[in-house]
Amino acid sequence: MNGMHGKTGGTPGTARPLPRLLRDRNAALHLTGVVISGLGTSALWLASGVWVKDLTGSDGLAALSLLAMWAPTLAGPLLGALADRVRRKPLLIGTNLLMAALLPALLTVDSPGDVWLLFAVLFGYGAAGVVQDAAESALVATALDPDLLGDFNGLRMTLTEGVKLIAPVAGAGVYAAYGGPSVALLDAATFVLATGLYAAVRVRESTPTGGRRARTSEGVRHLWAHPRLRPLVLTGGTTMLFAGLNGALLYAVVERLGHPPAYAGVLAALQGLGSVAVGLASGAALRRRGERRFAAAGVALTGVGVALRAVPYDPAAWAGSVAIGAGLPCVLIAALTAVQHGTPAALLGRTAATASTLMFAPNVLGLAVGAALVELLPHQPLLVLLGVALLLTPLQLPLSAARTAARSPSDANPA
Repeated sequence: MNGMHGKTGGTPGTARPLPRLLRDRNAALHLTGVVISGLGTSALWLASGVWVKDLTGSDGLAALSLLAMWAPTLAGPLLGALADRVRRKPLLIGTNLLMAALLPALLTVDSPGDVWLLFAVLFGYGAAGVVQDAAESALVATALDPDLLGDFNGLRMTLTEGVKLIAPVAGAGVYAAYGGPSVALLDAATFVLATGLYAAVRVRESTPTGGRRARTSEGVRHLWAHPRLRPLVLTGGTTMLFAGLNGALLYAVVERLGHPPAYAGVLAALQGLGSVAVGLASGAALRRRGERRFAAAGVALTGVGVALRAVPYDPAAWAGSVAIGAGLPCVLIAALTAVQHGTPAALLGRTAATASTLMFAPNVLGLAVGAALVELLPHQPLLVLLGVALLLTPLQLPLSAARTAARSPSDANPA
């Protein structure tokens, strides 16, 4: 894998990569696991906030339930190092079994004084998720044909977003009918099923030679010095920062359109449909356009979509939501695929986790800053400014890459 650097063009004998991917046993097992895990995670994500709100009556504590799941992302480089110290398949199996055993502890949560336990489990859930994402990224890069990684990452995005369209509704239904503990048990069952799927994956893994000496900083240094990975990841982080700012303005957009807050669900669903569509097309687009051009086109499309939300007209808001949904995943898919292609196997867990932290942590900052700005300034000029900023963001891709390559030509990978 280490010799495969970004050049993923197909040969005449591999003209239809998506059917090839779906026929690949390991890919099918991983993607099935994505669907099953996504159902449980999305259901618990919604139910946990409602659960805390019902127990305490506090909107602030309900919001903290989401923060508890996201907070471990900030420790991505440290947690991702675990995926380079042990074999990835047993690590995935172990973390799934750990969460399946931990979630039933929530059966005892039935009063405001028990909310601390819910937060503790959610924090552990988030930490396990960071480890799993790093281990899965590394394991997939080993188990699949490198030419199929772009298609896999795109299809994974499609399935993840597709599940988000239905799982929260299902989770809300289970919560309304049977309560929060039942949602926790449902999620625990998905972890058990995922364990079986990972156990069935066929991959040869050697025992990591670094062991405890595998340093967290090595993944950071590799990512920062790499002439192709650093600009892609930084572009992803910048894009997610602006996406967080945009997300904080959503309810102001809905209010300006003259709809109740629940209308935000319509715009979110349209955004999800855009993500589903681009995920199916991303593999072919990456082969035709390359990682940088694919990422740049997606960020620009996101900028257009954000600016459209400034227009107080429903069709403009619908089009903007679809455009954001289609554009935003492009840079994330491109960056992850580039990391899988351009990172030595021994560093892949740490590097993938570091890349995730750098791309997703700014989203949390953007949400916080946006929540303050929307109280101080009118949202429509802010949306226009965000749209322009996003249109300018891709300019750092060729410039940053050229500057880095000039400093470190030995690190460059052939295109």
